[in-house]
Amino acid sequence: MSSPTSPKLGPIFLVGMMGVGKSTVGPVLAERLARPFVDTDAAVEASAGRTIAEIFAQDGESAFRCLEVEAIEESSRVGAVVALGGGAISQHGMAERLTSRGTVVWLRAEPRVLLERIGDVTSRPLLAGLKPVDQLEKLRLLLEERRDDYVQAQIEVDAEVEADEVADRIVAAMGEFESKDR
Repeated sequence: MSSPTSPKLGPIFLVGMMGVGKSTVGPVLAERLARPFVDTDAAVEASAGRTIAEIFAQDGESAFRCLEVEAIEESSRVGAVVALGGGAISQHGMAERLTSRGTVVWLRAEPRVLLERIGDVTSRPLLAGLKPVDQLEKLRLLLEERRDDYVQAQIEVDAEVEADEVADRIVAAMGEFESKDR
């Protein structure tokens, strides 16, 4: 059986909350595995010609989610490392589609770490306009709402460390995942 780190296999989907580092870890992991990198949020913005915040404000979250699904479908066609938006996996049937097409990796971090990493929340529609204490509570609630979807990932990695270390942990976990799959 081929190694799941082989460029010939399906995509590696990075899922997790906003601020966990998917867009930072993704390029590092892609380079290590000699794969392309796709950030679905960036793909949505490029195809829409607007920021995610603008899409949310002008068209609503459901319009954004439709564009997000299109970006995920497109990225699924190549063996890329794909960073998904925080709520992408919670769309109906998405967890099952992702796990059937590639390897899903849940990057975990505590809400306080997420908020520190996010910093300025103005580009984060689900947090913008909230007081800092409410931002932290919103992250806690979102994480709780999405937990059942995140745990469907084949691999779970603590992402409260530097991007290089997270990438190392993913590569190691993928090797362990392949060993169990034999």
